[in-house]
Amino acid sequence: MTDTTTRNALIAAARDAASRAYAPYSGFHVGAALLLKNGDVVTGANVENASYGLTLCAETAAVAKIANEGWIGELAEVAIVGGRPDGEALTGSDPVHPCGRCRQILNEAAERSQTDILVHCASGDDSAVATYKLSELLPAAFGPKDLGLID
Repeated sequence: MTDTTTRNALIAAARDAASRAYAPYSGFHVGAALLLKNGDVVTGANVENASYGLTLCAETAAVAKIANEGWIGELAEVAIVGGRPDGEALTGSDPVHPCGRCRQILNEAAERSQTDILVHCASGDDSAVATYKLSELLPAAFGPKDLGLID
């Protein structure tokens, strides 16, 4: 398990990323921070689209960044923060969790990294943080192992 300092730094990076979200339709800003095995942190924010279905989640944006840099197998941990840009949490004090699509996207990177990554979920106002192994959020996941690409 990660130490509190690392977890808090990841949550702060995710919060900073959320401040740059493009969310004119929902007003719900989400930021993700990915900790790589070498200690680097890569962030992403949600990017909404008028058609809604083409919206990119923060986790998807961040995973796309690491994939484009050739670091898809370097993921160690993730933090996710969401809420209104004014700091008011739309979900009350409950932590924001990754959607189903993002859990699958994170699983791809986690399997390539050959680790059951930790996912830190935080409320928009930091009043609640929950940490899970990805396998708890997405049990019996389908991924590269099922296609024989990873032992």
